[in-house]
Amino acid sequence: DVSRPGKPRDICHWQCAGMGVHRFTFDGRYAYISTEQEGYIGTIVMILDLKDPTRPEEVGRWWMEGQWTAGGETPGWKAKNHRCHHPIRRGDRLYVSYWYGGGVILDISDMARPKLIAHLDWSPPFGWPTHSLVPIDVPIAGHRWMLVADEHVQPLDAKLSPELPAALWMVNITDETRPIPVSCFQLPELVGIETPLMTACHQPVETIIGNEVPAAWFANGLRVIDIANPLSMKQAAWWMPDVPAGAQRVCSNDVYVDHRGLIYLIDRNRGLSILERV
Repeated sequence: DVSRPGKPRDICHWQCAGMGVHRFTFDGRYAYISTEQEGYIGTIVMILDLKDPTRPEEVGRWWMEGQWTAGGETPGWKAKNHRCHHPIRRGDRLYVSYWYGGGVILDISDMARPKLIAHLDWSPPFGWPTHSLVPIDVPIAGHRWMLVADEHVQPLDAKLSPELPAALWMVNITDETRPIPVSCFQLPELVGIETPLMTACHQPVETIIGNEVPAAWFANGLRVIDIANPLSMKQAAWWMPDVPAGAQRVCSNDVYVDHRGLIYLIDRNRGLSILERV
């Protein structure tokens, strides 16, 4: 309860298994979370009803076939490679990143029984896990689109694309049953060389307004990407935090834009920066 911002008060603790909840989104009533549960391997999609925030209630869940080991399923991957990173809701759809399992679009018109609409996965041939699926709410050039962000952390296989670090993809979802990647954005200086991990893409803003998309680019700070031409995204602006004492580089991790257009950039080494696009 943050009705008194100076004195936050814990009103509920929702218990789950394993590593807990990795990430979530919230629409004012329902929370869409990635959580471990008994009998499953890796995090799955779960929808919680928070109408009464003191008593969260599960509404529905979805998992990739192979995760429900208690139900007799057998994963076709190693360890917890295929797992839910986090879901993002738009209308009756959930856009869900699934780490080395790529990403899925789910129909949640019946929240108790989410249904798979589409699955896309490029790990392999590329080695990076998928961090975010972000739908673009307004059509561009008469088509519907979503951005897919891969995360520049430990690759699925060190031999896979070491000279092509994690990037931001533009995917055509005009036919949502058949997502088609059409382009990607990467800093030109990072292509063709092996770069240290956590140098390239991490997270784009998750509500896109207009044609500019701020994105946290790990050791390369904030990048603002122009998506007006979905076939050829380009950099519109950038900002680099100062490297703090005791650190070798910055590590920009998450970005958010408020209703005024202010950009909030969280950096693992630097803290919080609030920026204005001019």
